[in-house]
Formats: sequence, C-alpha cells, structure tokens
Amino acid sequence: MSTATTRAPQDLQFAYWTPNVSGGLVVSEVEQRTDWSIDYNRTLARTAEQVGFDYALTQVRYLGSYGAESQHESVSFSLSLLEATERLKVIAAVHPGFWQPAVLANLATTASEIHGGRFALNVVSGWLKDEFQKFGEPWLEHDERYRRSAEFLQVLRAVFTESPANFQGDFYRLHDYTISPRPTVVPELFQGGNSTAAQANGGAYADWYFINGAPVDELTVQIDKVRQHAESAGRETRIGVNAFVILEDTEQQAHDKLRHIVDNAAHAAVDGFRESVKQAGQSTPDGQGMWANSTVEDLVQYNDGFRTGLIGTREQIEERIDQLRHIGVDLILTGYLHFQEEVERFGREIIQPLRADTAAQPILATS
Repeated sequence: MSTATTRAPQDLQFAYWTPNVSGGLVVSEVEQRTDWSIDYNRTLARTAEQVGFDYALTQVRYLGSYGAESQHESVSFSLSLLEATERLKVIAAVHPGFWQPAVLANLATTASEIHGGRFALNVVSGWLKDEFQKFGEPWLEHDERYRRSAEFLQVLRAVFTESPANFQGDFYRLHDYTISPRPTVVPELFQGGNSTAAQANGGAYADWYFINGAPVDELTVQIDKVRQHAESAGRETRIGVNAFVILEDTEQQAHDKLRHIVDNAAHAAVDGFRESVKQAGQSTPDGQGMWANSTVEDLVQYNDGFRTGLIGTREQIEERIDQLRHIGVDLILTGYLHFQEEVERFGREIIQPLRADTAAQPILATS
C-alpha cells in the first residue's frame, strides 16, 4: 500500500547540480556550455537564487573519472557559493571514511552560523574504490559502507542536538561531548543512494533522501520504503529526485537533443564508469541500488537523470513535475547541458510560473 502524500505546489523545492567538476553532467562529446571555475559558479548561484531555486548541491570527487578530469573540493566550494548568495541553501557532499564526523559537525555549525542556516550536508557512502585505495583508507563492502554512514549521520545529529553527546558504535565514538555554541539552525542532513541499506538510513537518520533518476512507478516504490522506515523511527524524511532537464519549444526538439547527446556518448568513459559502479547497486546482497538496472544510455547522464522524464516542452515538464509531486517528491534536483542559460530558463519558465499560480489561488474560508 502506498504511503505517498501529495505535496502542495508551494511546498515543492528545486535544486541544481553545481558544476564544480570539469566535463559537464553528461559523458558525451557534444558541446556543454558550462564551466567548473569558482567565478562561473558564483555567477550561476546568484542567477539560480534570483530565478527561484532553493538549493545547490556540490559534487564530491577526488579522482578524475567518467569524463571529469579535474574537481574542486565540495565543502570549501560550497562556502564560496554561500558567500556569493543571500538566500540559496548549499549542500556539500561528503564521504564518511574521509571525515571525522564530530569535526565536520563543528565545521557545519560554524558555516551555518556565518551563513544564516543555509549550509547542509549530503552524506554519500562512496562507490569509487580507487579513491579509498589512493588515500590509504580501508575499502568496505557495500552494506558496511552504509552501516558506517548510518553511524556518521547519528554522530552528526548527536553533536548538533544533544548536550552532552554520547555515541558508541563500531566506526565512531563520542564521550560526553558538547559543542559550543550550538547551531542556531541545525544543518540539514541528506542521504544519497538507491539501495535497501540506503533507504533504511534515509528513513531512520536523514532529513532528506536523494534518489537517482527513475520513472514514476520505480520512484513510488522507493519513496514508500523510505517513508515506512521513517514512520517506524517516529520521524519524517523528505524526498529529493534527480532529473536531467531538456526544456525546448517542441517535443521533437527536446528528443532530438537527447538523441544527439546519447549518439555522441564518450564510449570509453561510459564503459569505465559502468565498470566502476559495479561496486554500487550490483554489489548489494539483493542486487538493488544505484545503477543496478541502468542501461548504457542511462549512464551517459551519470545519475540516471534522463529516466525521470523532464524532457520536452514546458507543458510536458510541468505535467511530469505534477506527477512527481503526487507521489510525494519534495525536491527536484536538476542538471543541464548548458548551465547558465538553462538554469535561468528553467527558473523563469517552470519555477516562477508554478509559484505564481499557487500564490494567485484563492484562500478558501474554513468557517
């Protein structure tokens, strides 16, 4: 039985992937008018804020892979975007195993205080084995990585909210620790993943759960499972879904652009990515998780963004957003081929009209 609750239009939030790594968001030889530089991203963040986006998500990567040879570190990059904006919330992706969670909690608290509660963390458990090996860190199998992430999330939450904080786990420990000052606004915690273990973590410990792109029926199943875990834990977890946007004047133009991207895929890079992600969903005990069922075409956009279906005319994209809202999606995480111009267009043609229509609706009397 579905546990989905329709989200009101005014409650639906929008985010964009920050291009803080080189190469763009598709592994293809097509032109991508984007830039991974700090100045470009500051300008992009200000544009996104102006046209109605709520969040930006910085990517975390420490090695060149699947067409992206260079990268800026996510946490420090996020702080730069916060400094450049006034309202936009910025989510920094972090790997357990590379951070001590109590130290990170201190960093996040200070960042939250400096930037008015706009700093958030996305806990990603890691799938690129080479990163851990090159850093001399132990490589854990899939469910062990998520068990470590579960402890990581609990330690972060304890430091933010408990005085003193105590935790005794297999990976992390706290002994009568009190952070001072406590965060005025507790940083939001996101958990990324698609697997059974990720769903359990998202429901039990995170404020938000990020899902790779997928059709509505597949998303519904995942959302229900996460919300069941949350209900069992006596809490609520909000849902974010990845989507690659191709917004054009006609349906034919949109699908021609998609075909052009896929037909010009960088096959060696896609094949390398496909081999690397065998450490993700395909390695789980039940064979479920990120990229477990992705085709080669899906992997051209490396978080399955094509599969969500935000491809077409304004009216078609609005229709799909409405479907996502009705299955309980709270946030849509968007990616683009040409970031600056397409972020601006999506904000002006999709986000702003959606919110204007909501604001114009009459308030019904209750008595």
